[in-house]
Amino acid sequence: MMKTTLGIILFVLAGLALAQAPAPVGNAEAAKSKISMCVGCHGIPDYKTAYPHVYHVPMITGQQPVYLFNALQAYKSGARSHPSMRGIAQSLSDQDMADLAAYYSSEPK
Repeated sequence: MMKTTLGIILFVLAGLALAQAPAPVGNAEAAKSKISMCVGCHGIPDYKTAYPHVYHVPMITGQQPVYLFNALQAYKSGARSHPSMRGIAQSLSDQDMADLAAYYSSEPK
């Protein structure tokens, strides 16, 4: 029963992802005025945070732009849960997310 329910949920989510409009084209230069909310955690090598629990904060430089954009969308919608990231993502427009994704994907790891 649980596998069937999970399968249906994944099928619906996949359909929704395919039905969405393509992400806007990001502008890495425009993101430079938007990264201050990111660097406090993601810009510190080997940084760990204690909220909501202790964990290693991932470095996001060098990630694929579509991955970064989709992750921000998922935080905004609540599909991914992290209180700080959800709050930040909810303040971003789709263009902001695309700009940040372009910026961080163009930065070396």
